[in-house]
Amino acid sequence: MSEAAKTFGEQLRDWRTRRRLSQLDLAGEAEISTRHLSFIETGRSVPSRGMVLKLAEVIDLPLRERNMLLLAAGYAPAFAERKLDDPSLAAARQAIDLILKGHAPYPALAIDRHWTLIAANDTAMKLMGGVAAHLAQPPVNVLRLSLHPEGLSTRIENLSEWRAHLLDRLRRQIDVTGDPVLIALLAELAAYPHPASARPHADYGGVVVPLRLKAGEDVLSFLSTTTVFGTPVDVTLSELALESLFPADPETARALHALV
Repeated sequence: MSEAAKTFGEQLRDWRTRRRLSQLDLAGEAEISTRHLSFIETGRSVPSRGMVLKLAEVIDLPLRERNMLLLAAGYAPAFAERKLDDPSLAAARQAIDLILKGHAPYPALAIDRHWTLIAANDTAMKLMGGVAAHLAQPPVNVLRLSLHPEGLSTRIENLSEWRAHLLDRLRRQIDVTGDPVLIALLAELAAYPHPASARPHADYGGVVVPLRLKAGEDVLSFLSTTTVFGTPVDVTLSELALESLFPADPETARALHALV
């Protein structure tokens, strides 16, 4: 059964279970009785709009899922969802462009909740070049482009550990959202040919996972960070992420300056 087809109580109970929250835990944090929460989950009580939002906040649901919970309870969504080219999001789009360009000569890109490429700086576009045409055809999925046999995977020196890192991130995202598109993407990526096992990278002591990417005669080594908008009230902005790569050694920094 899809999330949209479930009752409010069913959705709430599912999310509570995913978050490993007991009725007692959720009721305590929401400042209601376990009896009242039980009545809400079984449909014997109808929660107010404020109570729905409070429960969603306690469970720490993404904005899209909070809207779904409100709809299931019979209320209008609380958070707008506009396209990134909407005039009201012009300031946000400008901020994204400034961050991407300002990160040069190091690669940076913006992705949406399904890992679709929204924007990238020139360095990132150069490093992502040379893949099969069908992978570079918009909309470009960054995970597919990275791990597909005709994508960047042949150039990733530490493919085994980088693949494990990306799939782990995707699984955590699925745990949070239950998104069927991401579930299908995970199944697709997991079926790609891959090295037998992942070995930790000794240089970083298991603290971070580097990306080691061939670029011509060089092997570039990167550390990655993810940036999101703080306190967004728009669904689109809440699901955007900026992926920035930093040189992990002086040789990579010099090579990137020369590339640009």
